[in-house]
Amino acid sequence: MFKKISVVAAVVAACGLMAGPAAAQKVVNGIDANFPPFAYVDKSGKPGGFDVDSVDWIAKKMGFEVSHQPVDWDGIIPSLLAKKIDLICSGMSITEERAKQVSFTDAYWEVKNVFVTKKDSTVTADQLLKGDKKIGVQQGTPEGDWLKDNKEKNGWNFTLRYYDSSPMAVEDVLNGRIDAAGMNDAPAKDAASKKPVKIAGIFGKVDTFGCAVRKEDTALLKKLNDGYKALMADQQWKDLIETHKP
Repeated sequence: MFKKISVVAAVVAACGLMAGPAAAQKVVNGIDANFPPFAYVDKSGKPGGFDVDSVDWIAKKMGFEVSHQPVDWDGIIPSLLAKKIDLICSGMSITEERAKQVSFTDAYWEVKNVFVTKKDSTVTADQLLKGDKKIGVQQGTPEGDWLKDNKEKNGWNFTLRYYDSSPMAVEDVLNGRIDAAGMNDAPAKDAASKKPVKIAGIFGKVDTFGCAVRKEDTALLKKLNDGYKALMADQQWKDLIETHKP
């Protein structure tokens, strides 16, 4: 959380010390620990990913310090509002519902929603939506909301199952518990690069990612927006995309 800090240089006679310059402001970024390539925690416990590296670069550029804290995705906005974390830069889609609670930066990434199936599956997106199929999705996500709302609206017959993360849903695709997993295209490509699964079709609408902050933290919002503009104009932006592409 950003606050204006006033530092008064004064000589402390008893100790013979002088106050130094203000320390860098520190913020905590809440991340989904299972959302590669945007955010994850590796086997050694170190956070990584496109969003983690982007915010690290921005923090250095804009003169603040950031750490990254894994948070359960379905409770990440409540954690932000309760001031347990200070921002969310972790592949979060900008939605009207979320924007009622938080402020978003300008969009920095465009995403599509796709189905992931076994590599040898012949099922199509249309068959998944309109047939008697089992679809898994991460809870607390716009793609999950879209599937639930449109299932009810259109009278579709698929069964929707919720998971703590997209990789968990992919595992149930592989072991045959569900027919497909619905998720953003970037983690779907990441999964297809590592496991015998494939993208089986697109559903829903195109979303955009942004970073979320509390509505009162306007100074932090500006730093992030200015930081993203600087990053996108720098070669580092292309390097990060190349480094973290599936």
